[in-house]
Amino acid sequence: MSTEMISLKNHLLIAMPNTHSPTFDRTVTLVCLHDDKGSFGITINRPINNITVGDIFDQLNLSTDDGDLNEKRALSGGPLESKQGFVLHDTDRRWESTLRISDELAITSSRDILEDIINGDGPDNFLLTLGCANWEPQQLEEEMMSNAWLTCPVKNSILFDLPYQQRWEAAADSLGIDLSRMSNSVGHA
Repeated sequence: MSTEMISLKNHLLIAMPNTHSPTFDRTVTLVCLHDDKGSFGITINRPINNITVGDIFDQLNLSTDDGDLNEKRALSGGPLESKQGFVLHDTDRRWESTLRISDELAITSSRDILEDIINGDGPDNFLLTLGCANWEPQQLEEEMMSNAWLTCPVKNSILFDLPYQQRWEAAADSLGIDLSRMSNSVGHA
């Protein structure tokens, strides 16, 4: 019997209410890459206290007078590579280090996208995260089997339109699930 891997790329991982990890409690994580070598994703609902996009621009000797852009919150993308920046964006354009997630969604980790954002030539919508989440081969599948995550297809409205604190419940709601009614018990039929 052959078991074909089902890719979770371009899906949201919704942390179950019984998650005991402070790193992933009430998080929504976008899976950017998922194959037989492992998985890579970024959390989309954890603003970093006291760090804005403007602060990151300043650290990179970039500047803009756009107050809204400067005040936009940077997000904690996950527990690994906390000093590495990732720009999740909604355009089909490519920059120096762009990884396509879907036809309309990509992630870029090179400076050139930040320069284009400042110059008004960047994507219409973006999130700037510091850090990421990685899983070894089969690790994410094991976590799914132990009921650590729910998963749903990506909705750009959840990524870019909703306030950060509403994204966890909105992602579950897209599946018709009310997380406040879920049991903390784990079981398999």
